[in-house]
Amino acid sequence: MSKTIMGCAAVSADGYIAYGDGQIGSLFDWMSGGDVEWKWSESDEHAMRSTQASKDFMQSVYTNIGAVILGRNTFDQTNGWNGVPAAGEHVFVVTHEAPTDWEYADTAPFTFVTDGVESAIKQAREFCGDRIVDVAAGQIGGQALRLGLIDQIVMNVVPVVFGGGRPFFGAMEPSDNVTLGNPSRVAQGNRVTHLLYDVEH
Repeated sequence: MSKTIMGCAAVSADGYIAYGDGQIGSLFDWMSGGDVEWKWSESDEHAMRSTQASKDFMQSVYTNIGAVILGRNTFDQTNGWNGVPAAGEHVFVVTHEAPTDWEYADTAPFTFVTDGVESAIKQAREFCGDRIVDVAAGQIGGQALRLGLIDQIVMNVVPVVFGGGRPFFGAMEPSDNVTLGNPSRVAQGNRVTHLLYDVEH
């Protein structure tokens, strides 16, 4: 069965993946300021530049992704990357209502799931087979985590403090207690610390 991971390209030291208005500040600078150039795949048009440690971690953890699950807010902010998944082969968007006027709706490998996170993960796992299902951090990832549907969590921690914004784990209540094991992998890049946690179910 596919492994389901919750991750995000970067998170502030105080646990935010964006400011309240969606701006990400300097969270992604580590992916462009290094001396090692690399791509996710040969067909990728855009190259990253990071340290070797960051390249090795990202390529090992995020390889073999079959599908991505995200929320409507991220979809709207990116316009669904103009119909081309940023990772994997298919995108499942959790939303209350599918868009009716998206120009790529008939051709893009996107599925709009209106009956919740559990349904989206079930569909994504069926699509992926033994490949990875990547669940975006934030509200959708947090919901999946609290439902016990996440196997691993990837945090790429950047040494900046936002003071507020959109939490990595979404809006959690004090009773939403989730236990993680010690990091099974740790890598130190330039202005980023990469952590891979296994979730204890």
